[in-house]
Amino acid sequence: MSILPIAMPRASRLAVAVATVLVSSCPAFAAPALPATTLDAVEVRGVRPDLTTAPRIEQARERLDERAGGTALIDGDAYRAGRVSTLTDALGFAPGVFVQSRFGAEEARVSIRGSGLQRTFHGRGLEVLQDGSPLNLADGAFDMQAIEPLAARYIEVWRGANALEYGAATLGGAINFVSPNGHDAAPIDARVEGGSFGYRREQVALAGATNDADGFLSVTGFQQDGYREHAKQETYRLSGNAGYRFGDTLDGRVYLTHVETNSELPGNLTLAQSRTDPRAASAGNVALDQRRDFRLDRIGAKLGWAPDEAQTLTLSAYYADKSLHHPIYQVLEQDSRDTGVDLRWRGETEIAGHRNVLIAGVAYARGEIDDDRFVNVAGRAGARTNAFEQRATNAKAYIENQTWLDPQWALSLGGQGVRSTRRSRDLFVTGGRDESFDVDYTGFSPKLGVRYLIDPTSQLFANISRSLEPPSFGELTGGPGVTQVDEQKATTAEIGLRVQRDALSLDVALYRARVDGELLALTDGNGNPLGTVNADRTIHQGLELGLAWHFAPAWTLSANYLWNDFRFDHDAVYGDNELAGVPPQQLRASLRWSPGDALYVAPNIEWVPQDYYIDHANTFSAPGYTLAGLRVGGAIASNWSWFVDARNLADRRWISSTNVVANAMGRDQASFLPGDGRSFYVGVEWKM
Repeated sequence: MSILPIAMPRASRLAVAVATVLVSSCPAFAAPALPATTLDAVEVRGVRPDLTTAPRIEQARERLDERAGGTALIDGDAYRAGRVSTLTDALGFAPGVFVQSRFGAEEARVSIRGSGLQRTFHGRGLEVLQDGSPLNLADGAFDMQAIEPLAARYIEVWRGANALEYGAATLGGAINFVSPNGHDAAPIDARVEGGSFGYRREQVALAGATNDADGFLSVTGFQQDGYREHAKQETYRLSGNAGYRFGDTLDGRVYLTHVETNSELPGNLTLAQSRTDPRAASAGNVALDQRRDFRLDRIGAKLGWAPDEAQTLTLSAYYADKSLHHPIYQVLEQDSRDTGVDLRWRGETEIAGHRNVLIAGVAYARGEIDDDRFVNVAGRAGARTNAFEQRATNAKAYIENQTWLDPQWALSLGGQGVRSTRRSRDLFVTGGRDESFDVDYTGFSPKLGVRYLIDPTSQLFANISRSLEPPSFGELTGGPGVTQVDEQKATTAEIGLRVQRDALSLDVALYRARVDGELLALTDGNGNPLGTVNADRTIHQGLELGLAWHFAPAWTLSANYLWNDFRFDHDAVYGDNELAGVPPQQLRASLRWSPGDALYVAPNIEWVPQDYYIDHANTFSAPGYTLAGLRVGGAIASNWSWFVDARNLADRRWISSTNVVANAMGRDQASFLPGDGRSFYVGVEWKM
């Protein structure tokens, strides 16, 4: 905000002077002398336009609420009230998101509407964004360790085709982690967490701003011995951005990320082993020193032009360089380089007196992977077994137009066209079999949606859409040999209700997706990948419910409920069996009592009431579970806060994740990952 002086043009000053002389020299117009009067100063204040490259959380919430489908916004301050170590901590209460840490580590299973359902490691089926730019590799895979939840001001969740806002058209949609900037972050923020199983986490963040420039920098460290043997984790991240306002209509921002992460992999146990000794590691994982270590450097830039409040044009670009050391059943040494650019227009106008919002964009990403594979000799690289030179590209154009037919009804129509390539050159031909391939995937994904505004705080929505997902290299070369598979396609229908009031936030959606050629990645009984197949036809349907209810002055009830019904549809082998790997129901709920800023008490529960299959033949199940926890904390003075976070208070032995196999034949195999036992964490944060 600035004070603008009132300047009088030179010609106007001359006219006033001449008129004064003329009037005072003419007796007819002369007035009697009056005493001098001093007037109060007049200030004219103007508010500079918002930064295009750093939208405020209020702007994000408004745009999410205007989608004709399921969306959610997670305020970063909400999950900072407890331990923040995994994506489960950050996204556990996000409506529609299934997220579960694999063994108390940062790596987790993340899925929306069954996206990447069979990917029990790494990630696929979602577009994961950092300030609107993809964190995915060009082939679609993503790493959870690339994300720092403590360095996010807020998180946007765009479920399914509602992610067309950012050009995404996958079954699951998109998750966007939005960084703080120098204008909305504390000048100094220091945080320390510690607790069970050798857990430690530290953050120091700095921020500052002038009229035209601002910057934010976060440095975090994370270390833990882990609940299980051979489960040590160590990760260090640097996240920062700097922005500059070139004028009222143009601003730019540069982003920098550096990640170094080292993770031991304890592997899978049988169900019997998980019940008798859940802290043990798989003997094979220890013998091969299985782990996943990588370094990531990423730089991004964004330039935003807003000629007025209703029009914005944003140009984004990024470059990422990653080196992976991954001893598993073999040793993978991968170096990857990814570049991408996106041009996006958002304009709001009136057509025939009706509000109209148009979003259109084009994006291109290219990735190169040098993939070397070796015999695993106690965690070290032995003789080479294979080598690939892999190239992936994605080119897409997208458009979505939303028109208000009247003050209550809004119609949304859009689509995305995509062309992707996956090329691999076999540099180490063995057995006379050249595994090179060159494949293109193209398609168009339309969307039709409608919203009905019941009142300013409540709305109904419905949509129908198509989605297309090309396979990543993990689906094509992720097993003992190359498996050629087609893209996954789906048609999804959704209907829901969204309420945003001071005392009540409610998000409920019911959806049904018919999936053709679903990418199913299978493993053997020891967790080793067997490759990927395209299922004939599957059905994904379910209910997503998110609730935050402030029902009394000091009381708030929060809940995230998922009903998942994923099954084959008259499959030649599996009939109408359930798809393996995800519980049919999951509930996370918390009841918070806070009489003031100085104290809050929040008991919580995670409940999976049913067993769920680990194999598509539906012959062996993982047990359901109930976990109880308690979180206590508060504020000390104006800039200190603290918390105690107790988890799994009853010390239950439970299964956090499983492998997915084709047919377990009713036998207990090494397909289970035990979850953490009883644990306690404390944290202190100071903000200047």
